[in-house]
Amino acid sequence: MSIEEKDLPFDEKIIINKWSHKNMTIEDYKKLHEKTIANIEEFWSSIAKELDWFKPWDKPLVADPQPPFYKWFAGGKLNASYLTLDKHVASWRKNKVAYIWEGEPVDSKGNPTEVRRLTYYDLYREVNRLAYAMKTKLGLRKGDTITIYMPMIPELPIVMLAAARLGVIFSVVFSGFSATALADRINDAKSRVIFTADGFWRRGKQVRLKEVVDEAIKSAPSIEKVVVYRRLGINDVPMTQGRDQWWSDLLSDVPVNAYIEPEHVESEHPLYILYTSGTTGKPKGIVHDTGGYLTELHATMKWVFDIKDDDVYWCVADIGWVTGHSYIVFGPLLEGATIVMYEGAPDYPAPDRWWQIIERYGVNVYYTTPTAIRTFMKFGDEWISKHDLSTVRLMHSVGEPINPEAWRWAWKWIGRNEIPFGSTWWMTETGGILVSHVPGWGLIPLKPGTNGMPIPGVDADVVDDEGKSIQGKRGYLIIKKPWPGMPLTIWGDPSRFVNVYFSKFPGVFYAGDWAIKDDDGYIWVLGRADEVIKVAGHRLGTYEIESALISHKAVAEAAVVGVPDQVKGEVPVAFVVLRSGNAPSDELRKELRVWVRQVVGPIAEPSNIIFVSKLPKTRSGKIMRRLVRQVVMNQPLGDATTLEDETSIDEAKKAYDELRKEIGST
Repeated sequence: MSIEEKDLPFDEKIIINKWSHKNMTIEDYKKLHEKTIANIEEFWSSIAKELDWFKPWDKPLVADPQPPFYKWFAGGKLNASYLTLDKHVASWRKNKVAYIWEGEPVDSKGNPTEVRRLTYYDLYREVNRLAYAMKTKLGLRKGDTITIYMPMIPELPIVMLAAARLGVIFSVVFSGFSATALADRINDAKSRVIFTADGFWRRGKQVRLKEVVDEAIKSAPSIEKVVVYRRLGINDVPMTQGRDQWWSDLLSDVPVNAYIEPEHVESEHPLYILYTSGTTGKPKGIVHDTGGYLTELHATMKWVFDIKDDDVYWCVADIGWVTGHSYIVFGPLLEGATIVMYEGAPDYPAPDRWWQIIERYGVNVYYTTPTAIRTFMKFGDEWISKHDLSTVRLMHSVGEPINPEAWRWAWKWIGRNEIPFGSTWWMTETGGILVSHVPGWGLIPLKPGTNGMPIPGVDADVVDDEGKSIQGKRGYLIIKKPWPGMPLTIWGDPSRFVNVYFSKFPGVFYAGDWAIKDDDGYIWVLGRADEVIKVAGHRLGTYEIESALISHKAVAEAAVVGVPDQVKGEVPVAFVVLRSGNAPSDELRKELRVWVRQVVGPIAEPSNIIFVSKLPKTRSGKIMRRLVRQVVMNQPLGDATTLEDETSIDEAKKAYDELRKEIGST
């Protein structure tokens, strides 16, 4: 049997979860789901009506001028800032806590030294004051673009909401990007103003941001003004007279009760641009609209996170990525949630920092990542076992496929073997979650490692090279019908938008991911289709081999890449991080190779296994397999601006070179 004909990456049994009265059978869910996609315009209109519109739409969906360019709720007008703030301030939620923010620094006893609580009224006033200054002092108007290059502090969402209030299109650039990457994004968006900070804390060290901005602006002529927030209070921050201004000075004479009427923007008006890397070419500026995007977030906050008014909700992502846009800012604020926001590293000053945060604030809904889970597994169970995490009633993961071993570990230690735990699939381009368990709509049985089924109103499928639906075999993940939250276009490059997402399978959205749809209809996303190793004509997803390695009791994390082989075309090479209490050895290396043969098959056995203490990752926690492959191929690294720790590359190079010398490889 070829690897393409394997039924599943894992033979996982269904877990019947008795958490909610909304439990339903798989067949019940399928029948209800079919009704939601039979008439997507009618279904999504019923959801959009739950939002407050200044003007109702004329048509729920318009192809403009032809597919794949769509307008959702055409003719309707609304405002994202109004929906996330004004409507709550006019209700009992006015004095409800919107954000609980915790800075990274701690005292001698390990307690945080900086905690801020902002109510919806606090947030409303700060957003109005900044919007007032943006309009009257910076001259920003509807349709202008700005860039935001800020750390994880409350002022970041405040800028986003103030921009949205004015109809100003914003582009958030992750604070870990280099000056070159920042300049590229500023130039593409043609931003007039950039908002930044003097710096932030990361692993006990100060990271300075303003200097990066200064370097970027040298090659970004569209920037007229730079607004700098004092996060660290650094005294020697370079400030250019006439261009740079402190946040506090900008707002110094703005009244506390300043008010800016929310701009009535069209549903299709761009809310933001977010740049995402492609396999080739410059980063793509994905444009999301206002009405469709907010409708999708409203739905998924209810269905996926089952959010309730007394919940404390925590998404561990960085706002610099789409997960933070959708599920730290707009989604939870739309629902009036109380949101935890943390500035620093997950294991600083000790590996239980996140568990302290859950315990300290009584987190109920927890949105995490597979990488984080595997990292905590590596530290050992003792760090999590000493904390009371019983408040968590629901959790999901995001960012990459979750291997069943990591799923089980988190379900045991965080979920007490009883709460719903889903693995959500979506991407920058989709705006929000499209494939997931939906406990707030109807909880179907859980399967460790699967992403679940398409959410209501989303027509997702797995197809072969000819675009035919397949089951039980690896294929391509597609979305067959438009959905609210889908991208409007690629900023300034509509032809690229068509070529990247709608040319492989004309008329449908191609996600670029491998996936399997099993016999029950659950979708297992296996990772990017370009992260595939072709061994002797057989296609292997890196996810399958990595998950096999991680399922071994000694392994915490793994990154697998393909390297050229004269006989087989390509062979897998694995970089492995061991769990605490396990030491590298030739015996363990042989054991792991045999293990992969047994779990996946002989074709998947790594040609080499290299032990390292850490893998190259982005600041958001994604493994940078491209860099791992460059190490193995002894090639230039190329763009490494998102790499969190450069020493991980140095260690990988050294470990691989030592192994090659040991085995006499050239």
